[in-house]
Amino acid sequence: MKTWIKKNLCGFALAAATAAPVMAAETVSAVVIDGYPARALWVKEFTNFFIPEVDKRLAESGNYEMNWQENYGGSIVKPRGVLEGIQLGLGDIGIVTTIFHSSKLPSQGLSGSTPFIATDARAVAKAVDEIAREFPSMNNEFKAQNQVYLATGVVLDTYQVFCSDPVASVKDLEGRKIAGAGLNLRYLEGIPGAAGVRGGLTDFYNMLQTGLVDCGMLWPEAAKTFNIAEVAPYMLRADLGAVNSKTVTVNADYWATLPDEVKEVLQAVAIDYRDHVAGIAMDRAEASRAAYVEGGGTIAELSDEDRAAWANAMPNIAKELATTLNERGEAGDEMLSAYVDKLEAAGFTPIRDWSAE
Repeated sequence: MKTWIKKNLCGFALAAATAAPVMAAETVSAVVIDGYPARALWVKEFTNFFIPEVDKRLAESGNYEMNWQENYGGSIVKPRGVLEGIQLGLGDIGIVTTIFHSSKLPSQGLSGSTPFIATDARAVAKAVDEIAREFPSMNNEFKAQNQVYLATGVVLDTYQVFCSDPVASVKDLEGRKIAGAGLNLRYLEGIPGAAGVRGGLTDFYNMLQTGLVDCGMLWPEAAKTFNIAEVAPYMLRADLGAVNSKTVTVNADYWATLPDEVKEVLQAVAIDYRDHVAGIAMDRAEASRAAYVEGGGTIAELSDEDRAAWANAMPNIAKELATTLNERGEAGDEMLSAYVDKLEAAGFTPIRDWSAE
């Protein structure tokens, strides 16, 4: 009898344990958008780094899991359309190319308005992102677009100039049509006869091939990815500087529905993604220059004297930006000074004092 009771009690206990409900992880869906193709560095690393890292951290608690839906290369929005796409809820998370939106996101132009300082993507990304967390401007600008700011990204070590004909000095740029994507078009204002033509990275190859422009301002890794050596085999190494151009944002309405744990993970991983992408940009910089040469390109070094002359011939676009922010009630002058100070503390001295009148 005792044996029968013992066996049956064990059986009942096992059945009860088996029948006990196991709490399944709650699934959170996220539609990710960017107009650039999946091969673009920042898009590729969103897939290869950001998403797996979020999944890994959420798995530690087991409370939530993500259902990612990635849409790149114009399937939902074009490169210029990510900001509006996230605003309207066409995507939940997006990588906004901020250089297309200088009027709506002026404070994102800090690094683009201060050329010839740092050719280190890591230093610039960290400095800009710290400014975003120390001053309210960047967050306010995205808030006005129904978005929550997560982190700024720098995907290029430094802008260079790629041309269809030989170029070795600033004088060689005089009278040429030069493609750019935003604030960098202002760099041309000090060069006699140079005309800036607005375009996007995915447009540059055709613009150069058809003769719509003579040169384009981009960076070696992008030149390698988009085969620019085929149509612009002459690079002027001007070292115009690294510029933040990508910001990870989230639709504000979608953000409000997210559990706190998911929000915290997204915020933390965004910062790691910032540093990860900047690190890759720097790691690939030299190899990309070598690949450009192997692809038929020639690189000419701009002299220090030419770089200084070019910087001093430009309008003080940094001070103009600070004034614009001041007029909006933001701390423009303080932001500009703080940004330059951060880069100087990191070991980068500007050719020109952009904070001066």
